[in-house]
Amino acid sequence: MNINRRVMLGVLAVGATGVVPAFAQESKGLIVIITPSPDNPFFKAEADGADARAKELGYETLVLVHDDDANKQSELFDTAIAQGAKAIILDNAGADASVAAVQRAKDAGIPSFLIDREITQSGVAVSQIVSNNYQGAQLGAEEFVKLMGEAGEYAELLGKESDTNAGIRSSGYHDIIDQYPDLKMVAQQTANWSQTEAYTVMESMLQANPNLKGVISGNDTMAMGAYAALEAAGRTDVIVVGFDGSNDVRDSILAGGIKATVLQPAYAQAQMAVDQADKYLTTGSTGLEEKQLMDCTLINADNAAQLETFALGN
Repeated sequence: MNINRRVMLGVLAVGATGVVPAFAQESKGLIVIITPSPDNPFFKAEADGADARAKELGYETLVLVHDDDANKQSELFDTAIAQGAKAIILDNAGADASVAAVQRAKDAGIPSFLIDREITQSGVAVSQIVSNNYQGAQLGAEEFVKLMGEAGEYAELLGKESDTNAGIRSSGYHDIIDQYPDLKMVAQQTANWSQTEAYTVMESMLQANPNLKGVISGNDTMAMGAYAALEAAGRTDVIVVGFDGSNDVRDSILAGGIKATVLQPAYAQAQMAVDQADKYLTTGSTGLEEKQLMDCTLINADNAAQLETFALGN
């Protein structure tokens, strides 16, 4: 329901009953949350975190999905502008392709607060809150090297090429792994963050490289697809390391499957973006730099049991 219509209905209800509904008393306006598909639990955690925090702070919310399609994302920004959104929380559909939409919202007086993925220009969004992907990738690579015993053939599954994070993570991996001459990368291919695609790619990689000893993946979803393919081939001896900190990979680690992942705090990051949006709307400033990095945490058999919905408990 259009937010203005909801407020109008609230006013009508006051006249009829003399009681002001809670949303009419507390609503501070509409926050639009735009993410990739919630089929990936990481993006679902982002959307859920932002949605919950915005409602706690008294905002109406509209949660939308761009499916990594920049054209669809542009249309969703038009929707947000037409709805009179107060702010937009965005995990974008491309570092270059998203700049124009964020600028259009800014020109309409709607500030954007980015999470997870950066865009290529500064001064367009108010905040860009991203995980320290390079630091996290180095953590994952160090664990991978240790698990591999510093030697053997391995493959790398890359994320979507249009996503800056894919390149940063791969660089972080290689800046560690390439220091070990006995670790030999025999295959490297994108699976576009997809579990289904990773399964197919892993099947081909394994057929071409029967001596494969390890797989390092740009995210957990691809790691899950790779491990499923390895399991189907009876090759559960192959070491798999992911990146994200999903509950699915946590369960696999605890069951002795995938060996490690790197937690990036999706839920907390999204809530932080909403907090900054609220502060900006209230005071005109977040009081922080536009670009903000959040460090990642290695997850392995030692601490996997403490992981829940992209957050590490006690």
